Amino acid sequence: MYPDFQYLFQSLFNASMPEWLSIFKVFGFLMALAFMAGLVVLTAEMKRRERQGLLSPVEDTVTVKNKETNQTEIKRVLVYPHQRVSNILMIAAIGGLVGAKIFNAFETWDYFIQDPIGSLFSRSGLTFYGGLITATALLYFYARKYKIAFDVLCDCAAPALILAYGIGRLGCHFAGDGDWGIFNSAYISDAQGMLKSATNNDYQQMLQNMPDFFMRYADLKNMHELASIPHAYVPAPSWLPDWFLGMNYAHNVNNQGVGILGCTGNYCAVLPVSVFPTSLYEAIACMLLFVLLWALRKRFVQPLKFFGFYLILNGIERFFIEKIRVNYKYDWGFIHPTQAEIIAICLALIGAGILLFYNRKAKRLTVY
Repeated sequence: MYPDFQYLFQSLFNASMPEWLSIFKVFGFLMALAFMAGLVVLTAEMKRRERQGLLSPVEDTVTVKNKETNQTEIKRVLVYPHQRVSNILMIAAIGGLVGAKIFNAFETWDYFIQDPIGSLFSRSGLTFYGGLITATALLYFYARKYKIAFDVLCDCAAPALILAYGIGRLGCHFAGDGDWGIFNSAYISDAQGMLKSATNNDYQQMLQNMPDFFMRYADLKNMHELASIPHAYVPAPSWLPDWFLGMNYAHNVNNQGVGILGCTGNYCAVLPVSVFPTSLYEAIACMLLFVLLWALRKRFVQPLKFFGFYLILNGIERFFIEKIRVNYKYDWGFIHPTQAEIIAICLALIGAGILLFYNRKAKRLTVY
């Protein structure tokens, strides 16, 4: 994995790199790239909706500097919604971060109550749906304040959201931040951190040889529970690389796993058993969904219908990926859903409700 640019460039050029490159984090870079991509897509969509007459400018006060007198003046000007994109993204970023942390606390409650301050202020531990819900609530009030049609704003944001989420998931994958799936016992790690094929007996032997790691990893109370750790034995077919179905996340940013023989530095851990790289799967799925949404966006004429369609796709994608992700499960007796599964189902149902029942007519139906 590539927790920072030093590791990334060393891998790309097969040569040692200066240590100062480590201040640039791969996850942070890809998150910045995600916001930039979202900015471009959201701006383009808002401009298109303005040409349709679905978004209108409002008069606002701005402070400008008079070049002749060198004095600041307050003027009343027309401000278009797309000119507020930077503010919209700032609100979404801050609100999303706060919401992601709060929802992650509920999702990992056992860990949160052990160290609430450390959990809230750690660099890891973000729940996308928490960020989405909180940011949406804040943007609703912002849109009302500046008379931006909120349902149209949601439509504009749909392709930007799915694209930014997909790029962000690449950040999770390449940094190895722990957002991965259950064990794939078809592959284990050797002492140097390299991935190799294994039998189910090799996996069972690993459980016996490293009980402390597996008990800590799965938050187990005694060794008798080792057999209950979720895993699947899925070797990759000949036409797929092994890492697509089993990643051991060597040199991951959180130093999760066991030590790599002969490794020195900040990131010397590797998972002893491979896991399904669910963050990579989500990144690929979201890129494909972005292409689909971008191709179909002009076919949705009534406001909010397009966003409803996005919610359905988002909910379905996340619901199925949760089946092989590592996450806290609620004990509801006969079912044991994760927080993300619950929210995914709710969002898909809300999206279906919007498509079926929301019926605000657009002022103009011109297609651009």
